[in-house]
Amino acid sequence: MKDSVQPRSTRDAILDATDRLLAKYGYKKMTIDDLASEVGIGKGSVYLHFASKEEIALSHIDRIIERLMNRLVSIAASSDIVDKRLRKMMVERVLFRFDSVQHYSQSLNEMLANLRPRLLERRRRYFEEEARLFAQVLSEGKKAGVFTFRDPVVTANAILDATNSLLPYSLSVRELGERSEIETKTLNLADLILNGLGKR
Repeated sequence: MKDSVQPRSTRDAILDATDRLLAKYGYKKMTIDDLASEVGIGKGSVYLHFASKEEIALSHIDRIIERLMNRLVSIAASSDIVDKRLRKMMVERVLFRFDSVQHYSQSLNEMLANLRPRLLERRRRYFEEEARLFAQVLSEGKKAGVFTFRDPVVTANAILDATNSLLPYSLSVRELGERSEIETKTLNLADLILNGLGKR
């Protein structure tokens, strides 16, 4: 049993433990008892923070995406030239997700199949938030005369659709390949997209 944690950080400790146990056992085999033991708290304390195992797993994914969005917002607000920012954002959205689950032996789809309806709804919301941020940077680039396109939201969604092919959802990290391979593929895709957006 782990050392007890302070009440203020118990929720994060549970989510940290969730990450470790999902990687080790997968969603089906992970139990609330396992989580409580991993954190060093009673089972009842887990339920003070989360209503169910499903809520814990979904909150774990929410936390990954929240951290990713913070990184993307930071890149979007940086002083880099607009095409450089857009390239960094494309690479970050793929590699951050890859890094967040690289220690999992199963694909996220396989592991979280029981959560599919709620997970798919969350993914839709995550992608909408990302598309809004990408659209802002695209609009800035269009105003600066760097990019040419018709609609920033449509273009942002096309960028997400293209980079989604490299996200670790349907494939395990082993099936996707090494991080360096994913990074190279993402950079190549980002360059292709940027060339297509370039002012002609």
